[in-house]
Amino acid sequence: MNFIIYDVAFLTIALVFTSIFLYRKRANLKKEGLLLLYKTGRGIKIINRISNKHKKLLDVLSYISIILGFFLMGTIIYFFGKIVWIYIFNPLIVKQIKIPPIMPLLPYIPQIFKVSFLPPFYFVYWIISLAIVAISHEFSHGIFAVNKKIKVKSTGFGFFPFFFPVFLAAFVELDEKKMDKKKIADQMAILSAGTFANTLVAILFLGILALFFFLSFTPSGVVYDIYSYSAVGLPAIISVNNIPMINANYSQILNAVNENGISEIKTENKTYLATKSFLTSQQDNALYILLYENAPAVKANLSLTIIKINEVVITSKEKLGDEIKKYSPGSEITVTVLEEDAFKDYKIVLAESPENKTVPYLGIGFLNRESSGMFGKVMAWFSSFKDQNVYYTPKFDAAEFIYNLLWWIVMISFSVALGNMLPVGIFDGGRFFYLTMFAITKSEKASKRISKVLTYLFLALVLLIMIFWVIGLVK
Repeated sequence: MNFIIYDVAFLTIALVFTSIFLYRKRANLKKEGLLLLYKTGRGIKIINRISNKHKKLLDVLSYISIILGFFLMGTIIYFFGKIVWIYIFNPLIVKQIKIPPIMPLLPYIPQIFKVSFLPPFYFVYWIISLAIVAISHEFSHGIFAVNKKIKVKSTGFGFFPFFFPVFLAAFVELDEKKMDKKKIADQMAILSAGTFANTLVAILFLGILALFFFLSFTPSGVVYDIYSYSAVGLPAIISVNNIPMINANYSQILNAVNENGISEIKTENKTYLATKSFLTSQQDNALYILLYENAPAVKANLSLTIIKINEVVITSKEKLGDEIKKYSPGSEITVTVLEEDAFKDYKIVLAESPENKTVPYLGIGFLNRESSGMFGKVMAWFSSFKDQNVYYTPKFDAAEFIYNLLWWIVMISFSVALGNMLPVGIFDGGRFFYLTMFAITKSEKASKRISKVLTYLFLALVLLIMIFWVIGLVK
């Protein structure tokens, strides 16, 4: 049975129990905007105990937290600038991403937008990740505040009762008057404490994720990236699917290829292959076009995940290469691939390598995934402990579910740590930036003006990338 059925059932139960809890504890609830805040004194006791027990350690960590705060602020400004650049000047990437650049983190987002590069995001993932991220973030603010002799007035949780009455946030209410009177360094340590905690949580769970992966998954195949291809000059093309071409251009070739399946594209000396989707992914170019080699893998339309070669399990790129080298050009091999969650056998006759006619040739390639852009680098970092070209299978049924949960905890913790340091008024980074300007200018008025201008600039850029996202979708 699809897990989503259990997840929806869990969501329903959570909504019912939360509604009952809010009703029974209505005396402890306080409405603030659209949120209901449930206050409890238990959090204060925990915060005071930790802060008082580790005073010297927290004094040292305060400086580390401030340094990390500056680093995260610089990093998120760089990332934000890259995102703006991508959304304005790379509409093809925008169309592939699909998800709006600014959107609340809600369950089922990857499923709704059919985003293949993200694991499914169930409600149970959402509630567990949010609890870990929010509680660690807010409690860290409180712990560092008590360390700086600032009283924690209340702690608790926030709910959005009118639409989705489940846990949405944690909060720690500080004595703001005392906070404002503290030294700039003390205030900055408290403000950056939340992102400091999120960063530690991300690192901790990344280690747990890597350890769990090594214990729970085994290499079972190889995932190649693309068929072998070459750049071919447009004037050299004489026919497409036996349709003569004179002074061929990109549009003519695109119109002549088959809507589905493989098309033959010939020059005077060689035959190439192409699919409509491969050509469409390229930009109009007056000089050349990328075409697949006339290779066995292309002609067979071989799926990307190779499991076996003649019943020998392939566990790495090197293993794949070594196994193919056992044969000679013209040899027939059986390639077992994973296709739509089922195994399928292909009879493949190996060709001669274009570089060496004595070497067998399948016609597949592996890309350098580390150079696939900003988002690719971030995603690769989160899975740096595994080979991206290896297909892994879980050793037990729940392994993939647990792995995806841990992955989301790491991803969300890291994202919150970065996003919260944006120098925008509504985030901790906004106040952090203001204090930085105040330390430099010694003028409260100038610091507020600079912070206000920067906030409006970021909001304008957010609106701009949302506009370009819409334009990218409708094109």
